[in-house]
Amino acid sequence: MKPSPLTLTLALTLTFAPSLVAQDKPAEKAKNVAKREAKAEVAREPSAGTTLREFTYKRASGTDLKLFVHHPNGWKAADKRPAIVFFFGGGWKNGTPNQFFMQADYLATRGMVAARADYRVQSRQGVTPDACVEDAKSAVRWMRAHAAELGVDPDRIVAGGGSAGGHTAACTAMCEGFEAMGEDAKVSSKPNALVLFNPALDLAALNVVGQWSAGKDIIPRMDPARHITKGLVPTVMFFGTADRMFDHAREFAAKAAPLGNRVDLYSAADMPHGFFNRPPWTEITARQADAFLTSLGYLKGEPTLKLPPATEVALKREK
Repeated sequence: MKPSPLTLTLALTLTFAPSLVAQDKPAEKAKNVAKREAKAEVAREPSAGTTLREFTYKRASGTDLKLFVHHPNGWKAADKRPAIVFFFGGGWKNGTPNQFFMQADYLATRGMVAARADYRVQSRQGVTPDACVEDAKSAVRWMRAHAAELGVDPDRIVAGGGSAGGHTAACTAMCEGFEAMGEDAKVSSKPNALVLFNPALDLAALNVVGQWSAGKDIIPRMDPARHITKGLVPTVMFFGTADRMFDHAREFAAKAAPLGNRVDLYSAADMPHGFFNRPPWTEITARQADAFLTSLGYLKGEPTLKLPPATEVALKREK
């Protein structure tokens, strides 16, 4: 049965500052968080024929963590469809799972089961980024463990995300540990592919150690740049060339390729961090993500998402 329309709050992605982690003074913290997250309420409904369901995949720090799952037209629980789960950006401090509504809804129209995950962040649960990675792994594991209920192929689960959410998604595929106690370790928390929007890939270069209480201990274990090995799952990444993390992405791809890994890196000329949240780049990056998933056999046919009128910019495939 199709659920009643849900009212969701528009997410505002963290605006890129000199550091990925926000530099708010303590006295301004509450006000700045409110500005970023408390946008006007608007009704956002799934596309015609798709449905949206809500699940609790985990309870941690006194919070029920939700998955908002978009089901395609004609979906049945007996299906074995490819799936993707998105993790929002916000510097591991803020953000909401509304951020990737458009991308998840669009991929559902293309036949995927697409989810948006909530996870713990500093401003709401007082956690450090290791908890974010743990929650991301829990979300991937929950989707695989509930594949029969979700109509999902457990061997075709993609992790995606932007900025800090892109980092947590990358960690699910690359970093050992950070597994929640009490979960079934026999069910893998590793995705089969990655779709990343300006992810944080080199934490050491971002110099965030002093901003995390456990920074020195956890950064080496959850820094994707230090865990590039043979066997990385197929990955696509999108960056603006004005994003200082773009150089990290190029170094990442350059180290990954000789090991036989597929890392498709696309750039948007002169665009800053978070560029993919604004048209026409939202649509352009979503179409390229579609093409990447099609190349893996997860989708079929050409992208159906239309670009805004008079779009004259395009992504560049980096070598």
